Amino acid sequence: MKEILIKGQLNKFKSFEEFVKEFQPDKRDLLFTNQFIYDEFAKPLNLQCQVLFQEKFGAGEPSEEMISKIFAAAPEDSYDRVIAAGGGAIMDIGKLLSLKRTGSIHQLFFKEAEVMRAKKLIAIPTTCGTGSEVTNISVAIVKDANGDTTKLGLVSDLLIPQEVCLIPQMLKTLPYKPFASSAIDALIHAVESYLSPARATMTSELYGVKAMELILEGFRRIGEQGPEVRLDYLEEFVTAACYAGIAFLQAGCATVHAMSFPLGGTYHVPHGESNYALFGKVLEKYNERKPEGKMGEFKKTIARILGGTEEEALGRLAELEEKILHLRPLREYGFEEKDIEVFAESVLENQQRLVVNSYVPLTKELIQEIYRECY
Repeated sequence: MKEILIKGQLNKFKSFEEFVKEFQPDKRDLLFTNQFIYDEFAKPLNLQCQVLFQEKFGAGEPSEEMISKIFAAAPEDSYDRVIAAGGGAIMDIGKLLSLKRTGSIHQLFFKEAEVMRAKKLIAIPTTCGTGSEVTNISVAIVKDANGDTTKLGLVSDLLIPQEVCLIPQMLKTLPYKPFASSAIDALIHAVESYLSPARATMTSELYGVKAMELILEGFRRIGEQGPEVRLDYLEEFVTAACYAGIAFLQAGCATVHAMSFPLGGTYHVPHGESNYALFGKVLEKYNERKPEGKMGEFKKTIARILGGTEEEALGRLAELEEKILHLRPLREYGFEEKDIEVFAESVLENQQRLVVNSYVPLTKELIQEIYRECY
């Protein structure tokens, strides 16, 4: 079995200033970030590089329209390196900025334009969720042939950043709720890659289990001592998110992500939160249909980390997650009963790269059952 090992150089710095001393950004570099991150870490250093703020081009997650505006503001010949410092949206767009512009954003995501690397990409995550700094995917909200919006992933090893810089200090700007949803997202990456029947590898298991251990230990501390204790555990959280990203680079994500994409694309639910809304129910259905095998090993792993028996593992996991972030029903995000049918069809039509990784066969009936019970 082929395994994709870490393709980029992994660096860890104590501060953004340390990063600047090492990488020496200049006028041929493009720093793509958010203004609050720039003001806190980069502005005091009087950098000479070009700077673009994502929020100047639209709100929410990356869309065709937003990315097209960003491309227009950053001509392809105006920079040699991309420094993407931010969360998942910054990483996703930063990856696209590193490509040769062989077609429109729509053409790229619908495989009508060739993916070709043109610029060096330096990734600095400022959340502890997506793991996008080590993965080969960029996600955007696009319009399909019917004019309906959905989330799609562009997948290519040419999207993997060449330099990854982990700076735990930069997570301090992250408010608690986005922190919680992103950390749960990292946990989901680790779990989905661990349970993937089609693509799980030795590397995905190794990094996935370690990510689970680090994240759940952090959650245990927060559950016992409160949200502020996370600030003493930021290095572990940013490392765990990177490990989870490495795991799903190998094995891929699955049902949770496939089903959350229409929710995020239609109702603009933050990515980590839309995954969390479905995660527990998906695990429950997996356990009902195939409780032994890899699911049995997963329950043993959770029981070892959290205590209790294998039979209690999923319940204990859900209880701990609830202490970190309240689980809301889908209807509170705007989801309607009619979406059960529509979203199920969208998942099967647009998310086959994820559907094939499902721990159990993902039928339209099972998708509808999960949506209905989460509604």
